[in-house]
Amino acid sequence: MTPDQIAQLPYRPCVGVMVVNGAGEVFVGQRRDRDTDAWQMPQGGVEPGEDPREAALRELEEETGISRDLVKIEAETETWLPYDLPHELVPNIWKGRFRGQEQKWFLMRFSGRDDQINIATEHPEFSQWRWLAARDLVGQIVPFKRAVYARVLDEFEGHI
Repeated sequence: MTPDQIAQLPYRPCVGVMVVNGAGEVFVGQRRDRDTDAWQMPQGGVEPGEDPREAALRELEEETGISRDLVKIEAETETWLPYDLPHELVPNIWKGRFRGQEQKWFLMRFSGRDDQINIATEHPEFSQWRWLAARDLVGQIVPFKRAVYARVLDEFEGHI
């Protein structure tokens, strides 16, 4: 695909979840589908007609095993935050239908125990997970998502 063709594609509607524990650390998972370090927070598509808050709770449980009774939504981004995929990835992800994602982010406070997190889900996204200090988050994320993560941190700073 040419850059002009990619620029004409829409963004995929998506939610992102920043799960924070009692110590103010952020949940990150290592993506299973990458051969290099690709840490990220849980995220996923919004189904047609689905409320973004419900999508965020659904995606959180699908990717981490964290059920809705173990989290409290404390904040959400004011707007949807877009990011573009690197051009070489566009034809291979989502069948080349999207240029990237436009994400609504939710900050959720985790009240459970670490043993209640289970990334061995029906369709695993992550090969491992850990808690990470918020100040270290952006540097651990794939470069094309770093600007969005920096904006999420800015918006949620007072809640972490």
